[in-house]
Amino acid sequence: MRIPITPDTTIPQLFVERVRQTPDAAAYRQCRDGVWHDMTWGEVAREVARWQVALHKENLRPGARVGICMRNRIEWVLFDQAALGLGLVVVPLFYNDRPDNMAWCLNDCEVALLLLEDGALWPQLRAQTPMVKRVVYVNNTAGDDAVAIGLDKWLPADGGNPEAGAARATEMATLVYTSGTTGRPKGVMLSHRNILSNTNGCLGAVTGVDETDSFLSFLPLSHTFERSVGYYAAMAIGAQTIYARGIPELGEDFQSQRPTLAVCVPRIFERIYAKVQEGLPAGSLKRRLFELAVDIGWKRFTRRSSRWEDRLWPLLDRLVAHKLRARLGGRIRILVVGAAALAPQLARTFIGLGLPILQGYGMTEFSPVISANRPGDNDPLSVGRPLEGVEVRTLPGGELLVRGPSLMLGYWNNPQATAETIDPDGWLHTGDLVRIKDGRVYITGRAKDIIVLSNGEKVPPSDAEQAILMDPAFEQVLVLGEGRSHLGLLAVSRVQDRNELCRRANAQLSSFPGYARIHHLARIAEPWTVENELLTPTLKPKRNRIEQRYAKEIEEMYRRENACRMTKE
Repeated sequence: MRIPITPDTTIPQLFVERVRQTPDAAAYRQCRDGVWHDMTWGEVAREVARWQVALHKENLRPGARVGICMRNRIEWVLFDQAALGLGLVVVPLFYNDRPDNMAWCLNDCEVALLLLEDGALWPQLRAQTPMVKRVVYVNNTAGDDAVAIGLDKWLPADGGNPEAGAARATEMATLVYTSGTTGRPKGVMLSHRNILSNTNGCLGAVTGVDETDSFLSFLPLSHTFERSVGYYAAMAIGAQTIYARGIPELGEDFQSQRPTLAVCVPRIFERIYAKVQEGLPAGSLKRRLFELAVDIGWKRFTRRSSRWEDRLWPLLDRLVAHKLRARLGGRIRILVVGAAALAPQLARTFIGLGLPILQGYGMTEFSPVISANRPGDNDPLSVGRPLEGVEVRTLPGGELLVRGPSLMLGYWNNPQATAETIDPDGWLHTGDLVRIKDGRVYITGRAKDIIVLSNGEKVPPSDAEQAILMDPAFEQVLVLGEGRSHLGLLAVSRVQDRNELCRRANAQLSSFPGYARIHHLARIAEPWTVENELLTPTLKPKRNRIEQRYAKEIEEMYRRENACRMTKE
């Protein structure tokens, strides 16, 4: 049963009510030492109470900031609920972030206590974070340090019942540092009301989910998208959350755990698409069947299929589409996609093959979902209609402005940035360019993410990058050309022939204007990852950092004449 959320509901109150209603229902599942273990809501409550006793002993006052650096796992939830129930402010850190960036965030908001999954990280942070008075680590040793202690020693044997009344809905619940692609991150202050109003709006948009559903959680809980949609929403409806072992095992976890719901980013579908394409030789019967299944499946979705196509579909479904759905466990009812735009070709392919993809749009500053498609009201080329209670409008240039109860309290210790983002009338300036038609929002670009060539022509790089990535030869790409006469491309690829890569990239850009062609290319052998600091934790390329890392390669490729052997347009 879904728990009603009012403007005065806090996150710990939601948790306590869930425990009261369904104490014996399965809440979480996690794999330890190769074995999957379940935990009921009642068991979670008893553990949260233990964590609260331990936190009480640290003499932290309500409003104190406590940090967590951990992959998705049950302990993330236990710490979050224990801290929120005591009125503390949770500061999540991306698990794979650089230690110096973590330290900057910890210092910026003066975190007093830090929970680490890996104690080996503490020696790298110790000298940079003098204000941290207690470090609790789950795995490994943190070394000889009076500040650090293992979780097994820190937790008491029992704790009674969890507390949930120390905070008001209007007070800050969490401080989320944006993983922006440029500059130092900003701390986004979100209240209980901000987050739960967003959770409520999401559940209102995606009706029909209930306690019989199960979420597979794999996007970082430190990202607001996963936290609001895949954690608090699951709690509100009483669904079980299954924590995936990691991205390398994601395919196996989908098949073995057979979830009904998941929150995804487009990169997941790009990888699946590339793998599928590799197994479809050009001109083969398999490829023709695949393309026919996509074509007819899409026509059926858009209600444009003919009678004979409808009759042919059951066969194509059995031969092609069913096999793809089986890769995801065969029970998926809803795949919510956000954090970046889903390329139209990907949407057409996967929706055509029967995957129930609902694309949405949001920002951390809005807790985060602003708009979303709905089951039965799904235009994959759009990011859907605004959630209930969310106001939207556009400036003359097309920039989207939003307003509503999910709007952040502001940026931590940064009133200037807050004033630059939220105007005096309470409108959040998103920086995204859109058009609104029939109540739906269509993203057309970024106000500041446009390449202007030296001849004045403008190219949105993300659109070109999405198109190029449809060719499985490309693993990652970055389109360049600001102030230059032609576009260039950095390409992570196993294909070594630069001229072939140019040809294939431009084939993907054939529908773009003539000036949007790649004239210069540098092949990069090393993949861009979170670990080498070239991707954000949500897998977005850090454009400025990539350009800095490969500055020599970029200059060299632009010095080469006719590097791509361009034929006359």
